[in-house]
Amino acid sequence: MHVTRQISRRTLLKASGAAAGGVAGIAAVGAAVPAAAAGPGSGAFAHPGLLHTRTDLDRMAAKVRAGAAPYTAGFARLTANRHAQSGWQARPQAVVYRGSGTPENYSLLYNDIHAAYQNALRYHVTGESAHADTAVAVLNAWSATLTAVDGSADRFLAAGLYGYQFANAAELVRDHGDFELARFQEMLRRTFGAMSDDFLVRHNGAVVSNYWTNWDLANMACVLATGIFCDDRAQVARAVDYFEHGAGLGAIRNAVPVVYDDGLGEWLEAGRDQGHALLGVGLMGTFCEMAWNQGIDLYGYDDSRFLKGAQYVAKWSLGGQAPFTASTRRKGAVGGWSGSETVTAAAGVDPSMTRPIWAMIANHYTGRRGLPATYVTRIAAKASPEGGGGDYGPNSGGYDQLGFGTLAFTRDRAGGGEAPAPPSPAASGAATASASASASALGPGASPSATAKGGDLAATGSGDVVGWAAATGVAALAGGLLLLRRRGRREG
Repeated sequence: MHVTRQISRRTLLKASGAAAGGVAGIAAVGAAVPAAAAGPGSGAFAHPGLLHTRTDLDRMAAKVRAGAAPYTAGFARLTANRHAQSGWQARPQAVVYRGSGTPENYSLLYNDIHAAYQNALRYHVTGESAHADTAVAVLNAWSATLTAVDGSADRFLAAGLYGYQFANAAELVRDHGDFELARFQEMLRRTFGAMSDDFLVRHNGAVVSNYWTNWDLANMACVLATGIFCDDRAQVARAVDYFEHGAGLGAIRNAVPVVYDDGLGEWLEAGRDQGHALLGVGLMGTFCEMAWNQGIDLYGYDDSRFLKGAQYVAKWSLGGQAPFTASTRRKGAVGGWSGSETVTAAAGVDPSMTRPIWAMIANHYTGRRGLPATYVTRIAAKASPEGGGGDYGPNSGGYDQLGFGTLAFTRDRAGGGEAPAPPSPAASGAATASASASASALGPGASPSATAKGGDLAATGSGDVVGWAAATGVAALAGGLLLLRRRGRREG
């Protein structure tokens, strides 16, 4: 089996030479962003325009009213979820903690976020104002109370996952008369966006690739979602550039480091375990969808590299044989090394394991683009109708995705295989321009509380901090990429 390993020289140099405190910042964006996106408060981005546009919301409502399948089945999953009921009572906290050794209370946050999102989505389908009112009450309660996200290194997972989800819930009710928009934007920037921005620069004081792919992707999703929600052009630019050119393992060529001749792209975390590979694919799909709705096509970036990675994970998760290029991962952090690990095969799978991630991906490539996506389509059908938070177990992993993709993303198949243009991101039109990130590596509102805590790496639940290099001779990485192999029970 011939393989192509496509890792840019720029990425290798960054990975081998950058210390956590010495990274200059998330570089200037290479992809076009809306020219009208002039900065905070400009109102330049399309709203609603994160996971769902106005067209999407109108389609859901019309299809459910018409009794069309599979929308009705997807909507039934929404209405049956306990989080989607009007009158949900928020339980806001001043400080949210996640991670061993801390007074963990983050389940209160993710349950409330999913209640806000599900009620807001239900409102858009039915027009029942009680659901919008409930979502607004939950979001307002948190923006009036929350001051920080803290804990072990897992605090960065909390910032990334719940930041992007919070933004999506709020985006659905941003025009509600009672919603405290400015206060919510400030909370999102200060408490979530700044922390995720900082993680992508400093990686919690570790070498740039100290953490597995899903850590980067969660924080990338937060930076992008916060930037769009707060109309911050520079923040969106940083997120997009990191996807395309970042040194960490969430960047597209590091998340999918090997492309095979059969069109499959090896997902880096397939060598770790199935659950984290599914999480990463779901997060990258979320990132691409939010960017698409602002006129930025990352789904098709680098010859649709994400599709190749998603196809790989789908085939492997269904129990199919997947090629694998061996890799060696070394443990280490800034200023030191401590061991290594070689992975020679993809991890074992449970074909019954699922997350509500596939409808969004399948419907982009087959519905919008009219492209074949055999394995993604097959696994999406198997997972249908997709539920949401609360439908996939009581633990935090069941709340990593907002879900309900069967309802939200099902669309008619496009007539041809040519890629359509992404939607216009602003009412003024879709003029494009290169956006330059600030000379500062951090987004607005970054504070010392967002920076690394000394001696915190072990708190991630693993003794394996590792970097990888190809063991097959296909490519070698001078100095090695570093990442953190977790043994713990959490998602990171």
